[in-house]
Amino acid sequence: MAEAGEIHWFSPHRRGLIPLDERFHVPKGLRRTLKKCLFEVRFDTAFGEVVKSCGERVETWIDDQIVESYQQLFHLGFAHSVECWDAEGLQGGLYGVAIGRVFFGESMFSRKTDASKVALVHLVERLREAGFVLLDTQWMTDHLRTFGGYEVPRDEYLRMLAEALGNES
Repeated sequence: MAEAGEIHWFSPHRRGLIPLDERFHVPKGLRRTLKKCLFEVRFDTAFGEVVKSCGERVETWIDDQIVESYQQLFHLGFAHSVECWDAEGLQGGLYGVAIGRVFFGESMFSRKTDASKVALVHLVERLREAGFVLLDTQWMTDHLRTFGGYEVPRDEYLRMLAEALGNES
């Protein structure tokens, strides 16, 4: 995260995760939205726009240095975006970093109802298909809990992370 122009590493005592197994929950209303196909979902077609859109809030940790850093990670093939488009343009999405079998979700935004949620559902589908085992959200929110999000203590998270990265001791 960025703070006063500097990038800092935060490691919360409890880490937020979204399950990639059958515990992942799509709320009933969102299932109806998904059936309507209101958005065209794309991957990695507007990465920079997604990151900048995620930072368009009153309070944000996404500053110019973060945007530039994630752009570099995108060009190196580590950072990715999921985007929801309609006839009026980009309406929502999310971005994060993929390393090993872990996706580190960084931020999401929505200009239209459910756009970021649709992006999350498509991300989970893509991660499952690719054999990922962790979707790290860093922090847990009530919003993420509606998808089955949960927290684990730091020591358990570090064990899970090592396993997912193939660094087991």
